[in-house]
Amino acid sequence: MTHTAKYSIVLPVRNGGHYVKDCIGSILSQSLPAFDLLVLDNCSSDGTLEWLRSLTDPRIKIYPAEKPLGIEENWGRITSVPRNEFITLIGHDDILDPHYLATMDNLISRHPDASLYQAHFRYIDSQGATIRNCKPMDERQSPEEFLSFFLAGLIDNMGTVYMMRSADYDAAGGIPPYPNLLFADFELWIELSLHSYKATAFEECFAFRLHQSMTTTSSDLKYQYAFDRFVSYLENLQLESPSMKEAIRRYSLIFLMTYCKGLSHRLLRTPLKKRNGQTVASFVAGCCDYANRLVPGNDFNPYGLFSMRLARMIDRFALTRGLFLLFKRLYPTPIIK
Repeated sequence: MTHTAKYSIVLPVRNGGHYVKDCIGSILSQSLPAFDLLVLDNCSSDGTLEWLRSLTDPRIKIYPAEKPLGIEENWGRITSVPRNEFITLIGHDDILDPHYLATMDNLISRHPDASLYQAHFRYIDSQGATIRNCKPMDERQSPEEFLSFFLAGLIDNMGTVYMMRSADYDAAGGIPPYPNLLFADFELWIELSLHSYKATAFEECFAFRLHQSMTTTSSDLKYQYAFDRFVSYLENLQLESPSMKEAIRRYSLIFLMTYCKGLSHRLLRTPLKKRNGQTVASFVAGCCDYANRLVPGNDFNPYGLFSMRLARMIDRFALTRGLFLLFKRLYPTPIIK
């Protein structure tokens, strides 16, 4: 087959199970056939690599790792493999609708000067049933608008199925090696939008699967390191761009409050011996420091929320922590919101 493809779909995977078969099936069913699929297999031990090698579609190119890698290292290999002009990154458990590439091709034709492309999508559960549709997005967003909407929680931001130029991806240094890639995609998409602007297709054309992932299985220490690194990135971004500084000053406290609340409650569900000495109170104090770094003279007050005062109270005593953990085992659905 003559190699005239414009697009590369990049799939890093380790032990993809049955999900990777559905994912690859959705990729190979694209109505726009001129693409290649680059699979970065990370020493799968569940038969994924053997199954991949049994496929005869010439668009599939497999790049096995020579030794087991961390997720950061495997995704870091993206810059080292040959790619076409445009790339999109996909998780092994996500699904492309048949018109995904055709939709993105039309979007790029309408917005040839954009530097980041996306389409509307839906969230699905482990069985593939729709949970909800993503929040609506404007067709065109400047870097400042994109960052503002992201920090204010007005758009859904996922780590896969954005489209970008390979050259821009390389210029950004690829996906930054945050611990377990937590928050790494946030930085990458912002950096890519800074080249020009973000364009979004109104059509819904892929599904992002929600189930237990790095977000819930990563250690609290890794989460803290990653969060701290992203705040430092925002702090540096303020120095580099006055317009981005304004967006950060206006909306970063909303972002910090969302994660202060979410990660505090996550910490509360973690046994004390696995926290590396961290408490809800110490984490909240750290968030207040982040707020002061990003927005001097702010009115950031997590304890203004009843749920945060309750979390701090529960965390103060061994008895209340133990009762809370027992309750969570019996009733895992969140009640502190």
